[in-house]
Amino acid sequence: MVYLTRQEHFNAAHKLFNPAWTKEENEAVFGVCANENWHGHNYNLYVTVKGFPHPDTGFVYDVKKLSVLMKEHVIDYLDHRNLNLDVPFLTGTMCSTENLAIAIWNQLLPHIPENVQLHCVKLYETPRIYVEYFGKQE
Repeated sequence: MVYLTRQEHFNAAHKLFNPAWTKEENEAVFGVCANENWHGHNYNLYVTVKGFPHPDTGFVYDVKKLSVLMKEHVIDYLDHRNLNLDVPFLTGTMCSTENLAIAIWNQLLPHIPENVQLHCVKLYETPRIYVEYFGKQE
């Protein structure tokens, strides 16, 4: 089994805020991330697929095609957007990095060809904070 990873980048704003809580409760839990005027991140997205190299190409999957899938189904929706307001596949979701990684997985999964498997979505919110999602573990 070979694991192939493609990296893409996007910028987006969000706010972590639970509407069922008071402003003080939100600030106690989310700190500056609950800023009423939003805040932004320069995200780095790594998508890993796995499979076996094709005998004719030596590729697990064409990385250019993986880039197109990432851009069409994820980056074009997220880049320079407000995650809380502008992204249909995040409506009604707390826009944490954890939930964003799960949403990205769900956006990509239907478009991954049968000859490879989606293995991991790794999303860096900052150089020191990232999450990894490997799909539902049954």
